[in-house]
Amino acid sequence: MSDITLDPRLEADTLPVTELGLCQVRLMNDARFPWLVLVPRRPGIREVYQLSTQDQATLWREATALGEGLMKTLSGDKLNLATLGNMVPQLHLHVIVRFAGDAAWPAPVWGQGRAEPYDADGQARRRDEILAIIEGLDLEE
Repeated sequence: MSDITLDPRLEADTLPVTELGLCQVRLMNDARFPWLVLVPRRPGIREVYQLSTQDQATLWREATALGEGLMKTLSGDKLNLATLGNMVPQLHLHVIVRFAGDAAWPAPVWGQGRAEPYDADGQARRRDEILAIIEGLDLEE
């Protein structure tokens, strides 16, 4: 993975998957939801508007392409894309596939119950699934 310094909370709550052109792709360590976190590899960025125009477009392209791939693969009901940063100031974008009847439906996932960490097999399966989706994406401009 890149040499970007992650906020300690991102480091603690997510698992590394791979890197795209701009973002580090991380898996939220909560098996209840297919939930990725994209972290632009740009130091000191807290807000989307601090990225260059080109990086803003790349962030959106990476998030929406990955979200679409996840939705198709997992037959999700709704795709949630969000940047909050109230607790973790480092810019990061959540990509979450939602299902009617999931553990938080229809509310946001934040603050709903306790995270259920992946076991080693579940983490490996989800990571392989994500990597297969990424392999099929066209992320070129």
